[in-house]
Amino acid sequence: MMRISMRFALFGLLAFVVAGCAPAADTGKPGADPSLVTTSQAKPLAIPTFHCLSVYWSPEQGQAGKNVLVKFRQAGQQAWREGLPMRYNPVKTPECKGDYRGSIVNLTPDTSYEIALTLEGTNIRTSLTAATWSENFPIASTVKCQSGNGTLKITRSGRPQGYILYDGTGVVIDSANTADLGISVDASYVILRGFTIKNVKQHGINILKGHHIVIEDCDVSKWGSEETQGYGFEMQACVYSRNRDVHAVVVQRCKFHNPSWNTNSWAEDHFKDRSSRHPDGPQTIVFWESEGNNVIRYNECWSDPDHYYNDVIGGAFNGSYRGYPGADSDIYGNYLANCWDDGIEADGAGQNVRIWNNYIENTMVAISNAANSIGPLYIWRNVTGRSYSKPGSLWNLTHGPFVKMGYADSENWMTGHMYIFNNTLLQPNDEGFDALGGSSRIIKHCVTRNNLFHVRSADTHSISTDKRSADNDFDYDLLSAKRYPADQEKNGIKGKPVYQRGTGFSFDIKTGSFQLAPDSPGFGQAVVIPNFCEPLNGKAPDMGAHQSGTAPMVFGVKAQFVPPAAPAAK
Repeated sequence: MMRISMRFALFGLLAFVVAGCAPAADTGKPGADPSLVTTSQAKPLAIPTFHCLSVYWSPEQGQAGKNVLVKFRQAGQQAWREGLPMRYNPVKTPECKGDYRGSIVNLTPDTSYEIALTLEGTNIRTSLTAATWSENFPIASTVKCQSGNGTLKITRSGRPQGYILYDGTGVVIDSANTADLGISVDASYVILRGFTIKNVKQHGINILKGHHIVIEDCDVSKWGSEETQGYGFEMQACVYSRNRDVHAVVVQRCKFHNPSWNTNSWAEDHFKDRSSRHPDGPQTIVFWESEGNNVIRYNECWSDPDHYYNDVIGGAFNGSYRGYPGADSDIYGNYLANCWDDGIEADGAGQNVRIWNNYIENTMVAISNAANSIGPLYIWRNVTGRSYSKPGSLWNLTHGPFVKMGYADSENWMTGHMYIFNNTLLQPNDEGFDALGGSSRIIKHCVTRNNLFHVRSADTHSISTDKRSADNDFDYDLLSAKRYPADQEKNGIKGKPVYQRGTGFSFDIKTGSFQLAPDSPGFGQAVVIPNFCEPLNGKAPDMGAHQSGTAPMVFGVKAQFVPPAAPAAK
């Protein structure tokens, strides 16, 4: 049956109607929408991407226990929709953009939205209008590029009203390992389209400086140099930037694969005289503490068994108020595989970072969040496959968790909130990931709902039971292993998912079906989460990433995220 209630506590955050709000102030204008009445002197802020809006507000009288209730609608529409309420959580750093922070997701590109915010239990409210990004970038001029064996230097910028398109269709940059870079970028409002880059000594594309940069339909392989024993240098990448001011970078529909050198596993020595065996080697996308507002979508990142990555995508620093991929950023629709550590390393601030609809396999950890210092971090509707699948002694390592959890040298960094909804952990040949934090990682300020936490048969934990964990709300998940925190999962379901015939993922077409069978635990038993998991055509939602009755999930260069239809207005 469909689990819908008028008010359902998720740290006290989910409210299906704004029933407890004080009456709106009298505007003196008959017919005025009370939701748009502003009584607060504090100005809100919205930062858009294609499908999401980050929202920030520091209202008067904000305090722990008082949430900000969120409503939104497309401009010109009458009916309001509920968003996930925002929790009070000031973090003492200039990087924190508001006492209350949150995201509105599953939006339509190039669309204006009205947003109404109310401090719970008061008449303090505000409203704002914000528009999502258009997927059609205006082009002022086109530069047709030529194949070559040296670095292509991009130094001419466009403008917001018109980007410069650097057309690399049919262009091959192959330096035969004589050049450090395929392309260097020192410009803004530019589009790099269609380049093939290979055989460079460091990075395929290095963003030296700039913003509003689109990298699309590119193919990068054979990059990097040997550091020692056949292993490459750490974080040499297909797309790389170490400039903290870089922001608004879109990397889409690219193929990044097969670096020139390997990465050491956790069972191998990168340097014989180094005590740590942490993997070091190439990656595909690396940003060092960027300003953020980046989008990484519809890419295919993979390699062969002899050329694994450190992390597939990631950056630095873990213990920081920035980290990777930067605030107000989205990672979705990607196929990510073949690394010794993290498929997605979303470490650091996690401030309105959103990760959804990715397929991740053949990594140790699917998604890393160690630590999450500002938040909120949202992880929903991702699917994971194998965790280490090649036979042989170096591959028979302890597999890792779906979400790493934990801290970066100090629990003091674990101050941000995170939300983990409707993810699916497959177990192909009993080789999948374990679930949340393994058996012993610290977890703080985390909410879970509707996940299929199906772990390997030998695993004892569905969720870490470390005694240092605090301020968590785990519930309404499907749990295959018996151990999880004793005071959690009061409404969780014990068991294993049963899938419809034909379930699985095809590497050749980057497409998969992961729908539950009608007789499976979790079928039609997901709890409704405003804006994240809602009824579809009046049908009760399922646990897991793939709602029954919907099209197969597509990842990589042929993917196209289509926001789920809004629930019918009541």
